[in-house]
Amino acid sequence: MKTIESINLIYRDPKVRRGRPCIVGTGLRVMDIIMEQQFGEREPDKIAALFEIPVSEVYAALAFYHQHKEEIDADIQEDDDYIKRVKAETLGRQ
Repeated sequence: MKTIESINLIYRDPKVRRGRPCIVGTGLRVMDIIMEQQFGEREPDKIAALFEIPVSEVYAALAFYHQHKEEIDADIQEDDDYIKRVKAETLGRQ
């Protein structure tokens, strides 16, 4: 008989990071890991060192991302749009 194992390293809590998926025991969002990989062009071991987490948690975030790519990509875009909007408003006040 087969046993399916589960690794529970990702959680959501509406009170933490607006309910976005995070690494268990932290407020580190999955999207933070993904942005470091995609835009910072960092390898998993370097990301783990940067955030001071085990590399297994980086791989869990990467696996979660690939299962929820559209959602995480939308979260990244939403944050990027927000940052651009705030910058434009701030620069407009000067």
